[in-house]
Amino acid sequence: MSEFEIQGKFKVGNVWQKFSKVLESQNEKNAVEKVLSLLGSEQGVKRNFIKIDEVKPLD
Repeated sequence: MSEFEIQGKFKVGNVWQKFSKVLESQNEKNAVEKVLSLLGSEQGVKRNFIKIDEVKPLD
């Protein structure tokens, strides 16, 4: 499994909050899905209020 760093922002009220997450995943697509799922459950944010800016594989 590879590690990925996902950076982006999500909307809280009228403000966009930046985030950065590092997690293990098989590929980039699964890493993005995991981040959307985590932010939805942790912050109560719907997927259409989450913007992914960058996905970087870590070595």
